[in-house]
Amino acid sequence: MNLNLQGYRVLITAGAAGLGRATAEAFLREGANVHVCDIDQKTLDEFSFKNDRESAGKLTKSHLDVTDEKGVQALFSDLNANFTGLDVLVNNAGTAGPAGELETLDYSAWQKCISVNIDSQFLFSREAIPLMKKQKSGAIFNLSSTGGLFGFPYRAPYAAAKWAVVGITKTMAMELGPYGIRVNAVAPGSVSGPRMERVIEASAQAQNIAPDVVRGQFEKQTSMRTFVSPENIANMILFASSPKGSKISGQVLTVDGHTEGLSVN
Repeated sequence: MNLNLQGYRVLITAGAAGLGRATAEAFLREGANVHVCDIDQKTLDEFSFKNDRESAGKLTKSHLDVTDEKGVQALFSDLNANFTGLDVLVNNAGTAGPAGELETLDYSAWQKCISVNIDSQFLFSREAIPLMKKQKSGAIFNLSSTGGLFGFPYRAPYAAAKWAVVGITKTMAMELGPYGIRVNAVAPGSVSGPRMERVIEASAQAQNIAPDVVRGQFEKQTSMRTFVSPENIANMILFASSPKGSKISGQVLTVDGHTEGLSVN
């Protein structure tokens, strides 16, 4: 299927690894020009894209803390000069935050989790919206989680932030629809990879059980008894951002194998 993404201008936060990188590579293979920012300089340096297809897009990169307001503004200043607009923003940056019963959590760790997961989406969207309004088109994807649809024991800061993502997404879709701008939340389930392994380890420590037990808990929470891959999420974002997804807006797009609920049992 040709998604007609050639020449699209795409910005992905935390785009040098994991889900962000998979999404960047998927857009590049479709001929889009992609800029990724990431706080991890080493991972950023290691990210390169090679594709034999002549129609492959161009990758550019920058080092950035997504909670740095002035840094975000500077990035958009440079981006506007190079891209002269923006077709897709993927607010992918996030952090798992601290794990434990609420009364045991450190306030600074709570604040950091909230800031990375939701404040960054405000900062990037605020800069992207004027560009998209000017061209009367665009698509914004805010990464939520199935943790933003259910309660998530021992992960209160993360669940709170991801619920907030749904709220800001619904509001943005209402505000921006008249300008031809579509806004959706993407809610992955348990995504396989190093980040999920860290989540499993933290949850195991919080519950004082073995990591394999936690892994089994996550698998049993879905009807399909499975984790999802970064590529599964990337494919959803590509389709919804393409002309074929032109009427998809204000939605929570879950890619999770059907989560039945999150629990510790």
